[in-house]
Amino acid sequence: MRRFVIRIASTSVHKAAELARLLGVPVEPIVGYQPPVEDGGTFLANARLKAAAGRALAPAGATVVADDSGLEVAALGGAPGVETARYGGDGLDDAGRIAYLLAALGGASDRAASFRCVLVAVLPDGRELIAEGTLDGTIAAERRGAAGFGYDPIFVPAGATRTLAELAPSGKDEISHRGRAAAALRPLLRR
Repeated sequence: MRRFVIRIASTSVHKAAELARLLGVPVEPIVGYQPPVEDGGTFLANARLKAAAGRALAPAGATVVADDSGLEVAALGGAPGVETARYGGDGLDDAGRIAYLLAALGGASDRAASFRCVLVAVLPDGRELIAEGTLDGTIAAERRGAAGFGYDPIFVPAGATRTLAELAPSGKDEISHRGRAAAALRPLLRR
């Protein structure tokens, strides 16, 4: 893999640290990055919007990576989908969004869900690399675990009994949608 620092289209040091672990290269947030309006309608379209916004602010010659990811719940017709971070309306934190989703699911017997992630890397020459990852599972009836963020406390990966929030970060990295997308992106960056 090339020796360089990837710039992530985000101001989140946590997301940068996670992506650095997953890609095995230094990753830094873009100073002054302001997320664009995510009106693309798909994870890929929104990741491209973020990558373009990040590339406009990144140092010359930088490789910029952006992601869009979310949770799709079968019984909710695929919702929250691209609205995952805004599900339930403005002003809700992670706990509020989880409560909103559990209330929307109610006593549904079909609790199948998938986490999806699309990573878009824009190379210094303008070429675009795309990688995707999916983690299938189910939605638990209640929150469990203290690790992770977002919907991790209610997502149980297929074949598991613990939620993502009950796993150590290394265990989550191995199976997560973002981990799988990063694993698909790594060999593309080596070319």
